[in-house]
Amino acid sequence: MISFLRTDSDNREFLALVKELDKDLAIRDGNDREFYNQFNKLDAIKNVIIAYEDKVSAGCGAIKKYSADTMEVKRMFVPLSLRGKGIAAGILKELEKWTIELGYTNCILETGKRQPEAISLYKKCGYEEIPNYGQYVNIENSVCFLKSLK
Repeated sequence: MISFLRTDSDNREFLALVKELDKDLAIRDGNDREFYNQFNKLDAIKNVIIAYEDKVSAGCGAIKKYSADTMEVKRMFVPLSLRGKGIAAGILKELEKWTIELGYTNCILETGKRQPEAISLYKKCGYEEIPNYGQYVNIENSVCFLKSLK
């Protein structure tokens, strides 16, 4: 059974999962990694979800304020050995629920073209591709998405 915990970016299990995520992204993004790292600082993240399978951390995701009505989904990750169980979709659903509770009406996110499984997940969960926003404008490897929660 999958359960979820609301926490923050100081959580040790979250930090361990992010370390795994960063290793994966270093391989996928190669030379582009330095560019992306500057936008993934954990000190700006206060709202974190950790998924647990049988009391063992099985994935994570976070949201941070982007604008007056929009939260940005950040640091989504499920270890390869646990994928295909609906964990990431569950994390995303919990993040969306939290977004609504905080009074926001939209979620946006950026992922990389070299992460086809992430792109597939977001589309499956109702996210629509949008023009790259903010720091991702004109970044060839980036794909951005939006979901209205209204």
